[in-house]
Amino acid sequence: MELNIVNIKGEDTGRKIELPDSIFALEPNDHAIYLDVKQYLANQRQGTHKAKERNEVAGSTRKIKKQKGTGTARAGSVLSPIFRGGGRIFGPRPRNYSFKLNKKLKQLARMSALSYKAVNNEIIVVEDFGMETPKTKEFNAIRKNLKIDDKRSLLVLSEGDRNIYLSARNLPRTEVAVASGLNTYSIMKAHRLVLTESSVEQIGKLLNK
Repeated sequence: MELNIVNIKGEDTGRKIELPDSIFALEPNDHAIYLDVKQYLANQRQGTHKAKERNEVAGSTRKIKKQKGTGTARAGSVLSPIFRGGGRIFGPRPRNYSFKLNKKLKQLARMSALSYKAVNNEIIVVEDFGMETPKTKEFNAIRKNLKIDDKRSLLVLSEGDRNIYLSARNLPRTEVAVASGLNTYSIMKAHRLVLTESSVEQIGKLLNK
């Protein structure tokens, strides 16, 4: 699959780049995407939720009424879960939500996500660029030139660039990632995938192993 390469002004450079069919023209596997996104979201959960159960609530353990003859259910103490302020029955406890996925499955999920973007014409390839200093205004101008300022976009770089990252940090619906840290969730969430020219080669090396 061939795409035109544009510059940061949104102008066609007259050059083309070949996207590897083994990555960008794959038959997408929806279940692999589902599992990878599920794992990503699960890993974001802290799992620090906690509610006090009966044995952890502070209060008197005195029997609040006699066992028989009241016409109501027996009650041992005010810590009982049926009373206001009592312990909670089977409340949440701290836990780890993460789970394991095989590397091959995660690789298939990323390639499937990239294939979806390619078939839906949601990929833009821009020639490599840099910024001398962090300038949000300049980066926003680049977004407008590429006509993605009103869409959720993901810019993929071949390697980390602090100035570009800081320039995009405060802009809504904009995310910057490096090719080695690309994940299925970010790809699927973006409406436009902006790849720098060198990142295409980097993605090819990483996913064609």
